[in-house]
Amino acid sequence: VSVSLEDETMVPVLTSRKASELPVNEVACVLQADLQLGLTQEEVRRRRAYHGWNEFDISEDEPLWRKYLSQFKDPLILLLLASAVISIIMHQFDDAISITVVAVVLSCVQEYRSEKSLEELGKLVPPECHCVREGNLEHLLARELVPGDTVCLSVGEKVPADLRLFEATDLSVDESSLTGETTPCTKSTAHQPASTNGDIASRSNIAFMGTLVRYGKAKGIVIGTGENSEFGEVFKMMQAEEAPKTPLQKSMDLLGKQLSLYSFCIIGVIMLVGWLQGKSLLDMFTIGVSLAVAAIPEGLPIVVTVTLALGVMRMVKKRAIIKKLPIVETLGCCNVICSDKTGTLTKNEMTVTQLFTSDGQHAEVTGVGYNGQGEVLLNGEVIHGFSCQSISKIVEVGCVCNDSIIRNHNVLGRPTEGALIALAMKVGLEGLQREYVRVEEHPFSSEKKWMAVRCVHRTQQDKAGVYFMKGAYEQVIRFCSSYNSRGSALPLNHQQVELYQQRMLAFASGSEMGKLTFLGLVGIIDPPRSGVKEAVGTLISSGVTIKMITGDSQETAMSIASRIGLFSKGGQSLSGEEVDQLDLQQLSQIISRISVFYRASPRHKLKIVKSLQNNGAVVAMTGDGVNDAVALKAADIGVAMGQTGTDVCKEAADMILVDDDFQTIMSAIEEGKGIYNNIKNFVCFQLSTSIAALTLISLATLMNFPNPLNAMQILWINIIMDGPPAQSLGVEPVDRDIIRKPPRNVGDSIITRSLIVKVLVSAFIIVCGTLYVFWRELQDNVITPRDTTMTFTCFVFFDMFNALSSRSQTRMVHEMGLCSNRTFCFAVLASIMGQLLVIYFPPLQSVFQTESLSVLDLVFLVSLTSSVCAVSEVIKKVERWRGVEKSPPSDFFHEV
Repeated sequence: VSVSLEDETMVPVLTSRKASELPVNEVACVLQADLQLGLTQEEVRRRRAYHGWNEFDISEDEPLWRKYLSQFKDPLILLLLASAVISIIMHQFDDAISITVVAVVLSCVQEYRSEKSLEELGKLVPPECHCVREGNLEHLLARELVPGDTVCLSVGEKVPADLRLFEATDLSVDESSLTGETTPCTKSTAHQPASTNGDIASRSNIAFMGTLVRYGKAKGIVIGTGENSEFGEVFKMMQAEEAPKTPLQKSMDLLGKQLSLYSFCIIGVIMLVGWLQGKSLLDMFTIGVSLAVAAIPEGLPIVVTVTLALGVMRMVKKRAIIKKLPIVETLGCCNVICSDKTGTLTKNEMTVTQLFTSDGQHAEVTGVGYNGQGEVLLNGEVIHGFSCQSISKIVEVGCVCNDSIIRNHNVLGRPTEGALIALAMKVGLEGLQREYVRVEEHPFSSEKKWMAVRCVHRTQQDKAGVYFMKGAYEQVIRFCSSYNSRGSALPLNHQQVELYQQRMLAFASGSEMGKLTFLGLVGIIDPPRSGVKEAVGTLISSGVTIKMITGDSQETAMSIASRIGLFSKGGQSLSGEEVDQLDLQQLSQIISRISVFYRASPRHKLKIVKSLQNNGAVVAMTGDGVNDAVALKAADIGVAMGQTGTDVCKEAADMILVDDDFQTIMSAIEEGKGIYNNIKNFVCFQLSTSIAALTLISLATLMNFPNPLNAMQILWINIIMDGPPAQSLGVEPVDRDIIRKPPRNVGDSIITRSLIVKVLVSAFIIVCGTLYVFWRELQDNVITPRDTTMTFTCFVFFDMFNALSSRSQTRMVHEMGLCSNRTFCFAVLASIMGQLLVIYFPPLQSVFQTESLSVLDLVFLVSLTSSVCAVSEVIKKVERWRGVEKSPPSDFFHEV
């Protein structure tokens, strides 16, 4: 295979898949490069003119002013701004200022968010690298690389571009940020058949940009830079992906449209009635607009924002950072969680869990991580030192035949070897490593799948020494002629070989390589995080489906899934390759039955999220690597790990778990459900009081009655409706049983049929009660300060009792506790004190045109106004008896 470069337009391009299939000399031929001498400076300039710099091109952000103006498309914000304009025309400047401030603040808080994820991808390209140019090894900026360059890699370096390796000495690369694989990938230089390199993880002769060299050294030829690398594919997918609107934003959009329709209907009806009565059209328009503005709950955007902000602050205390306010509520309707395995459900720390000795003994190992915390238990007894020869011999081989060390709970070297050292620490034998001198070594390689060392004891250096071997069972057993039985070496027959056939790490020792004694097997896994199994169980029982997506093998994925209870409901598994073979529609049809996706790439994760959303699911996606970033952005809620997560992953996510604790997601879902309920409680209170005030004034206007309330009194009622009592409903403590309730249907309106009934009943009681007091006081047909004071106080007290019953749509007042929401108690107390000042304080009496009331008057008003709370409690009781609250059809409001 070759590409001619005589034509200036012919510039070599090679994908990592194609490069892995070709021998190195053919790759060099395609790229017209010299592996030893490198490219000339002239050729580098020519290629850079075509391929560009080895970096990600971050396009100019949209100007701040344009982003800001684009947020005023929200119907509720437009309605608020229209109200502000009308208020100015009517010289109600205080209303105009307050409404404008609400709209401006809301538009800023609700939508503005800079997209830093693409910028963070640029950090994946390391600043420097070693490159061969014109026969010289040069120290260059990584951004200067072009396809065809020869790059040298060594331990601790990040790979600066996609490389086709042509020299590799014991090279192992950590690709977890790209593939999700826990174990570092051993690299080679041999080309691969097309049938074996379908996914990225299987391309063992390619070193990918942004991955980390764990050990070994290598040379490779650059095949992909910048956006043409595998990380570049992630970059392009992130550019094309748009974060979906949250359910709360959709609910607020719908509510804004409904209120707009409601307001215009009121204006139309009042103008029509007034015109039929022969009144001035301009006067009726002014009255109609005033009432419509009064009907709009201006406090709603403030309460939504404040309630969400308080929820975010509470989540910070639970070690979760919410980056976008509406997201915390979106968690309340999340019904599918797609979780990455490595570092999310598991600790990303290899740990020995079981030992099987060659004489049939089975020991359990407790504790996780690269430390000595834990025990080895054999038949319930703790094994320490050489108390059990069969087990201690396995531990000895694992500790001595080992090139890794543990420092500050971190492993320097292979994770599997770190797990073996941790095992030695648990039985107190980690010092064995220092008691032997290594005289011969057979290093591990992916082809051999075993490692052996010949050692002599420091006190017996004149002897021949002993071989210690570990590796894949099928390879180690080939070197064994006997097996250990309680300290004695017995001949190894065919039956014994078959008995030990398992997918575990095998151990052997002996004086001669071909005649070793088989010692036993060790089971090593990346264990689940503590509390994950319980959290998964609780979420599944509450109606949340959990799907595990990992780059690991099927065996590893299934093992972890069964440990955390994902297969308790009879789930199935699907590979990334099988996902590729299905189109979005086909995947959507079967995805409900799939619990585990293995060998999954970023492309697969995105497709899985899309297919779930295609089924109407609200999807939360957790992850920690760059490979998860695109799916995190596409999901309704992207959840990144704070400790193990990459910068790209954190920037693409909506929520960051500071402690990488999966259980925090459960707390967040609980918080989201509580926040939605609090917003719903506020809407119930606002609409009932708004409709009551609107109806009261409308009846008086349309029927030519004297106005029962003066302008200052109406202003005071508006302050109470949108003020502290209303705002305090947004901080109602979360009901602890709410996590067990199923996620709400994202298609449901915030205004349900049940809520409409409560609103209309409450408004009816308030209007009837207030009109009754007004009629009762107006016996002489002359409006006096006492008449308006009684009517005014009656309406305010109705408001207070209505707020009390609005604290919950399902729980009774006595179940919540009168003082469980201290903010509400202080707000109501402040409102009542303010009302008493308005009634009894002389300077305020003259402003509000009120007069003092007797104690009997207050007792009468309290008795009457408490009826709204009593009736609301009865409705809750009836609803509880009848069953679950139902949502109205989507066209309910249009029918009304």
